Amino acid sequence: MPSPVPRPWPALFAATAAVALAACSPTFNWRETPIADAGLIAMLPCRPDRAHRALPLGAESVQVDMAGCEAGGATFAIAHASAGSPEQAETWLTAWRAAARSQLGNAQVTEAPATLKRATASPAPVRLDAQPPQQGAAPVQVLWFAQSQKDGRVSLYQATVLGRPTAPDAAATFFDGLRLP
Repeated sequence: MPSPVPRPWPALFAATAAVALAACSPTFNWRETPIADAGLIAMLPCRPDRAHRALPLGAESVQVDMAGCEAGGATFAIAHASAGSPEQAETWLTAWRAAARSQLGNAQVTEAPATLKRATASPAPVRLDAQPPQQGAAPVQVLWFAQSQKDGRVSLYQATVLGRPTAPDAAATFFDGLRLP
Protein backbone atom coordinates (compact mmCIF):
# COMPACT_ATOMS: atom_id res chain seq x y z
CA MET A 1 0.00 0.00 0.00
CA PRO A 2 1.53 3.34 -1.00
CA SER A 3 2.20 5.83 1.76
CA PRO A 4 -0.16 8.76 1.81
CA VAL A 5 1.07 11.83 0.03
CA PRO A 6 0.96 14.92 2.23
CA ARG A 7 -1.59 17.36 1.01
CA PRO A 8 -0.85 21.06 1.21
CA TRP A 9 -4.55 21.98 1.20
CA PRO A 10 -5.14 22.25 4.97
CA ALA A 11 -2.15 24.55 5.37
CA LEU A 12 -3.19 26.55 2.31
CA PHE A 13 -6.74 26.96 3.65
CA ALA A 14 -5.41 28.02 7.06
CA ALA A 15 -3.10 30.60 5.49
CA THR A 16 -5.89 31.90 3.23
CA ALA A 17 -8.26 32.17 6.20
CA ALA A 18 -5.66 34.10 8.22
CA VAL A 19 -5.14 36.56 5.36
CA ALA A 20 -8.90 36.94 4.88
CA LEU A 21 -9.46 37.59 8.59
CA ALA A 22 -6.69 40.18 8.63
CA ALA A 23 -8.28 41.86 5.61
CA CYS A 24 -11.62 41.98 7.47
CA SER A 25 -10.08 43.87 10.37
CA PRO A 26 -11.02 47.42 9.36
CA THR A 27 -9.13 50.48 10.47
CA PHE A 28 -12.41 52.02 11.60
CA ASN A 29 -14.38 49.40 13.54
CA TRP A 30 -17.28 51.63 14.61
CA ARG A 31 -19.10 50.66 17.80
CA GLU A 32 -21.67 52.24 20.10
CA THR A 33 -20.06 53.25 23.38
CA PRO A 34 -21.91 54.53 26.47
CA ILE A 35 -20.24 57.59 28.00
CA ALA A 36 -20.38 58.03 31.79
CA ASP A 37 -23.71 57.33 33.48
CA ALA A 38 -25.60 60.22 31.94
CA GLY A 39 -26.84 58.30 28.89
CA LEU A 40 -24.78 59.66 25.97
CA ILE A 41 -24.03 57.03 23.34
CA ALA A 42 -21.05 57.76 21.09
CA MET A 43 -19.87 56.00 17.96
CA LEU A 44 -16.15 55.31 18.35
CA PRO A 45 -13.97 53.71 15.67
CA CYS A 46 -12.18 51.40 18.11
CA ARG A 47 -12.38 50.06 21.66
CA PRO A 48 -11.93 53.08 23.94
CA ASP A 49 -9.53 53.51 26.80
CA ARG A 50 -11.13 55.20 29.80
CA ALA A 51 -9.66 57.61 32.34
CA HIS A 52 -10.68 60.09 35.05
CA ARG A 53 -8.88 63.29 35.91
CA ALA A 54 -9.32 66.67 37.52
CA LEU A 55 -9.56 69.51 35.00
CA PRO A 56 -9.16 73.13 36.11
CA LEU A 57 -12.21 75.04 34.84
CA GLY A 58 -11.89 78.63 35.97
CA ALA A 59 -11.49 78.72 39.74
CA GLU A 60 -12.66 75.12 40.20
CA SER A 61 -11.08 71.71 39.72
CA VAL A 62 -13.68 69.50 38.04
CA GLN A 63 -13.71 65.69 37.85
CA VAL A 64 -13.84 64.67 34.17
CA ASP A 65 -14.45 61.16 32.79
CA MET A 66 -12.89 60.42 29.41
CA ALA A 67 -13.21 57.70 26.78
CA GLY A 68 -11.16 57.67 23.60
CA CYS A 69 -9.06 55.75 21.13
CA GLU A 70 -6.81 56.14 18.12
CA ALA A 71 -7.71 54.87 14.66
CA GLY A 72 -6.68 55.74 11.14
CA GLY A 73 -4.26 58.51 12.08
CA ALA A 74 -6.55 60.38 14.50
CA THR A 75 -7.61 60.35 18.13
CA PHE A 76 -11.35 60.28 18.86
CA ALA A 77 -12.36 61.22 22.41
CA ILE A 78 -15.31 62.20 24.59
CA ALA A 79 -14.94 63.94 27.95
CA HIS A 80 -17.81 64.29 30.45
CA ALA A 81 -18.33 66.40 33.57
CA SER A 82 -21.42 66.86 35.72
CA ALA A 83 -22.39 70.38 36.86
CA GLY A 84 -24.75 71.03 39.76
CA SER A 85 -26.86 73.66 37.98
CA PRO A 86 -27.39 75.33 34.59
CA GLU A 87 -25.46 78.39 35.83
CA GLN A 88 -22.49 76.28 36.87
CA ALA A 89 -22.68 74.39 33.56
CA GLU A 90 -22.52 77.67 31.61
CA THR A 91 -19.50 78.84 33.64
CA TRP A 92 -17.67 75.54 33.28
CA LEU A 93 -18.35 75.22 29.56
CA THR A 94 -17.09 78.76 28.95
CA ALA A 95 -13.91 77.95 30.93
CA TRP A 96 -13.53 74.61 29.10
CA ARG A 97 -13.71 76.33 25.71
CA ALA A 98 -11.23 79.03 26.81
CA ALA A 99 -8.79 76.37 28.09
CA ALA A 100 -8.98 74.48 24.79
CA ARG A 101 -8.47 77.66 22.75
CA SER A 102 -5.44 78.65 24.86
CA GLN A 103 -3.75 75.35 23.92
CA LEU A 104 -4.18 76.01 20.20
CA GLY A 105 -1.64 78.84 20.10
CA ASN A 106 -1.77 80.69 16.79
CA ALA A 107 -3.82 78.07 14.95
CA GLN A 108 -6.49 79.27 12.55
CA VAL A 109 -9.67 78.74 14.63
CA THR A 110 -13.30 78.82 13.56
CA GLU A 111 -15.93 78.60 16.29
CA ALA A 112 -19.66 78.49 15.54
CA PRO A 113 -22.98 77.48 17.08
CA ALA A 114 -23.84 73.82 16.56
CA THR A 115 -26.87 71.58 16.94
CA LEU A 116 -27.30 68.23 18.61
CA LYS A 117 -30.67 66.62 19.18
CA ARG A 118 -31.71 66.81 22.88
CA ALA A 119 -28.81 69.11 23.87
CA THR A 120 -29.63 72.09 26.08
CA ALA A 121 -30.13 75.53 24.59
CA SER A 122 -28.14 77.01 27.49
CA PRO A 123 -25.31 76.31 27.47
CA ALA A 124 -25.72 75.93 23.73
CA PRO A 125 -23.67 73.49 21.63
CA VAL A 126 -20.55 75.01 20.05
CA ARG A 127 -18.28 73.62 17.33
CA LEU A 128 -14.59 74.53 17.00
CA ASP A 129 -12.34 73.71 14.06
CA ALA A 130 -8.62 74.53 14.30
CA GLN A 131 -5.86 74.20 11.75
CA PRO A 132 -2.36 74.81 13.12
CA PRO A 133 -0.14 77.01 10.91
CA GLN A 134 2.71 74.46 10.84
CA GLN A 135 2.81 72.19 7.81
CA GLY A 136 1.76 68.67 8.80
CA ALA A 137 0.50 69.64 12.27
CA ALA A 138 -2.66 67.90 13.45
CA PRO A 139 -5.98 69.70 12.95
CA VAL A 140 -8.50 69.67 15.82
CA GLN A 141 -12.30 69.45 15.70
CA VAL A 142 -14.27 69.88 18.93
CA LEU A 143 -17.95 69.90 19.83
CA TRP A 144 -19.08 71.06 23.28
CA PHE A 145 -22.65 70.39 24.38
CA ALA A 146 -24.74 69.79 27.49
CA GLN A 147 -27.87 68.00 28.60
CA SER A 148 -30.08 68.64 31.63
CA GLN A 149 -30.66 65.67 33.91
CA LYS A 150 -33.84 64.83 35.86
CA ASP A 151 -32.12 65.57 39.19
CA GLY A 152 -31.31 69.17 38.14
CA ARG A 153 -27.67 68.49 37.30
CA VAL A 154 -26.29 69.23 33.84
CA SER A 155 -24.01 66.84 31.96
CA LEU A 156 -21.29 68.60 29.96
CA TYR A 157 -19.45 66.98 27.07
CA GLN A 158 -16.47 67.68 24.85
CA ALA A 159 -16.22 65.49 21.73
CA THR A 160 -12.86 65.77 19.97
CA VAL A 161 -11.14 64.54 16.82
CA LEU A 162 -7.41 65.27 16.89
CA GLY A 163 -5.60 64.59 13.65
CA ARG A 164 -6.49 63.89 10.05
CA PRO A 165 -8.32 60.54 9.82
CA THR A 166 -7.42 58.35 6.84
CA ALA A 167 -11.13 57.97 5.97
CA PRO A 168 -12.59 61.29 4.80
CA ASP A 169 -15.96 60.64 6.50
CA ALA A 170 -14.56 59.42 9.87
CA ALA A 171 -14.95 62.75 11.72
CA ALA A 172 -18.51 63.17 10.41
CA THR A 173 -19.37 59.59 11.45
CA PHE A 174 -18.01 60.32 14.94
CA PHE A 175 -19.91 63.61 15.42
CA ASP A 176 -23.11 62.38 13.75
CA GLY A 177 -23.02 59.27 15.97
CA LEU A 178 -23.43 61.24 19.22
CA ARG A 179 -26.87 60.40 20.70
CA LEU A 180 -28.34 61.88 23.85
CA PRO A 181 -31.21 60.01 25.56
